[in-house]
Amino acid sequence: MKPKYEEIADTLRERIKNNIYKTDTLIPNQTDLVKEFNVSRMTVKKAIGILVMEGLLYSQRGSGTKVLNRSFWDKDTSPANEYDGLSKQMHDRHKELKSEVILFEVEFPSKEVQERLAISEEQPVYKIIRLRILENEPFILEHTYMPCDLVPGLTTDILKESIYTYIKEQLSLDFAGAYRNIQADKSDKYDQQYLKCKKDDPVLEVQQVVYSKNGRPIEFSCSRNRYDQRSYSILNVDYA
Repeated sequence: MKPKYEEIADTLRERIKNNIYKTDTLIPNQTDLVKEFNVSRMTVKKAIGILVMEGLLYSQRGSGTKVLNRSFWDKDTSPANEYDGLSKQMHDRHKELKSEVILFEVEFPSKEVQERLAISEEQPVYKIIRLRILENEPFILEHTYMPCDLVPGLTTDILKESIYTYIKEQLSLDFAGAYRNIQADKSDKYDQQYLKCKKDDPVLEVQQVVYSKNGRPIEFSCSRNRYDQRSYSILNVDYA
């Protein structure tokens, strides 16, 4: 179940999209929104903060919150601390996401994978490469490793849908947090083949380790993003 502030953000976003809140006008003040949604002022501030980060609203203390003429991001933007999975992100945004499985096999881990997943060289892992296709366009190339004992029963059909949904709903495992590192890199042969990158194109590489509630790493992944289609942002709002 979504936090209440995310539900409110979804409602406000839809009102902007449907022109209920028109461009260059002020949305209802926070007192009115608190009464409408029957929540605290802090919850309303968090909801507005999400839309400010997306570039849909501009908020200034004492002047109200204004609807912008469009998002100021020219590419898909996600919070840098969000790790619920791409399928959930795009479902929430009502965008069509498909997955093409390029590689799916079991192998013994390399030194790097051992360190990231805190496992020994004898513990097998899934090695997965998927192309995520958004609105029928190549979007992200994901290289993922998962311990086989933590994620039993993984199949190609699951990979074509959502691994995280399978983990949470079928295996009843919850995530406790994630470490994420974002950096630039040069495109490689996979990027050039599947993301349609040129040889001299940069890519945005996102490495992350996701931890289960018991503190054990459940995923080590490296997502390769086209520089002109994907970015990550951090929301820094003083809610006091």
